[in-house]
Amino acid sequence: MSSENYLIKSNASLKNQKPLQDKVAIVTGSSYGIGFAIARRLAQDGAHVLLCSRKTENVDKAVQQLKEEGLSISGIQCHVGNEKDREKLVAMALVTYGKIDILICNAAVNPFVGPLFETTEEVWKKVFDVNVISTFLLIKLVVPHIQKQGRGSIIICSSFTGYIPEPHFGPYAITKTTLFGLTNILAQALRFMNIRVNGLALGVINTNFSKVILKTPELKSKLIPLGVHRLGEPEECAGIASFLCSEDASYINGENIGVTGGMLGRL
Repeated sequence: MSSENYLIKSNASLKNQKPLQDKVAIVTGSSYGIGFAIARRLAQDGAHVLLCSRKTENVDKAVQQLKEEGLSISGIQCHVGNEKDREKLVAMALVTYGKIDILICNAAVNPFVGPLFETTEEVWKKVFDVNVISTFLLIKLVVPHIQKQGRGSIIICSSFTGYIPEPHFGPYAITKTTLFGLTNILAQALRFMNIRVNGLALGVINTNFSKVILKTPELKSKLIPLGVHRLGEPEECAGIASFLCSEDASYINGENIGVTGGMLGRL
């Protein structure tokens, strides 16, 4: 099919329907904050969404709230750093919806904020295991199922700290830099399967993590003045995530897009 014919067919099929109509999406770390906002927006745009988090009570609360909004949502307890939980997550998506089209990797940890040389081996292992290794392993698990659909989208949520490292959360920042590389290499590896992989370099967003920044004077003075007049809101991350999963972004692949209110200012 030529590019012109594909676009005509694509535009015709999208007419009079929501951009993610009947797509099935998994969103990790999604019982609150950015992940919750993304799960809500994908569902508002027509997707069936499976959200997950480490605590069952948080999952149940999030699912109830979004179902009350009339959205197609289900949820499951899942610690992405646990192999059995990852397998359970994928299995539930298939049992509940029969397929997977979209994966949003948002779950992450940051167990330490403080001077770089006070970090321990345990901290380094934990952040890399959850933020990087588990992200890759979940993607590896999901890819065969997305491939069956003929096309799909994966988004890896990273952070501006991957570009502007701050020693007070050094290990976390380095995992986010690593995720930029992972996004790019996965995009190259999966493009022949028609699976797009993009990343979000998120700025200082109004979440529990940003509260740590605001309560730490040396961090606040460094990070907040970098061209940002206010904190971002989780909903301001959700729209770009939904766009990247839609056919409107069908030629965007391997990008790490800054959602920072102007902090990065990259060429």
